[in-house]
Amino acid sequence: MATNPTNYGKLYMIPCPIAEGNPYDVLPEQNRAIMASLDYFIVENVRSARRFLSAAKIGRPIDELTFVECSEHTSAMEVEPLLAPLLRGKSGGVISEAGLPGVADPGADVVAVAQSKGIEVVPLVGPSSLMMALMASGQNGQSFAFNGYLPIKPAERSRAIKHYERRALSERQSQIFIETPYRNEKLFADLLATLAPQTRLTVAVDITSPTQYIRTLRVEQWRNQPLPEMHKRPTIFIFG
Repeated sequence: MATNPTNYGKLYMIPCPIAEGNPYDVLPEQNRAIMASLDYFIVENVRSARRFLSAAKIGRPIDELTFVECSEHTSAMEVEPLLAPLLRGKSGGVISEAGLPGVADPGADVVAVAQSKGIEVVPLVGPSSLMMALMASGQNGQSFAFNGYLPIKPAERSRAIKHYERRALSERQSQIFIETPYRNEKLFADLLATLAPQTRLTVAVDITSPTQYIRTLRVEQWRNQPLPEMHKRPTIFIFG
């Protein structure tokens, strides 16, 4: 006989600060109360999750909590067992390394399995660098697409940039991208070399940190001014 889904625990999607050193006292109290009620966490990185919960002052000894890891290296076969405690009635939380779990994050695999099992998934309020960049960009917020990473090989990357630029212009759809921080400057150079002069390009660096930089200019304007420092700094790119 199948287990009654009402006996399952809940899976809470717990956002955490995007930038190192960001104040933890801005956490919604509802989030803090839920975090304090849990003792089982599925996390992208155990060390950073422990640091986050400790700094959040949830009022519980961190060593009493159980952490299991779900990262980009976790295979599909390894995800389902992570939810076994929830199927037995224990609630748990998912924590990304930064920002919203499940968005550009391996936590999405955990949620997919939870949904297939009938486990209730509860998203909590918190920061998303993608949405914050879009909010501050002046690009179209009615229609937008997050495309993740562009190809690394130059010819494939150039074709992809042109493809997404055509979509941006024909559909008035903002195109959002991320890159591994040490490759930011290379991507930015490729965007400036490939995009049309009149295309509007947003660069959002270190969102929510004291060194935050968010600027939107036409490509021809970017080409004629000093470029922002973005090497090894978390950066969102948007064009439209």
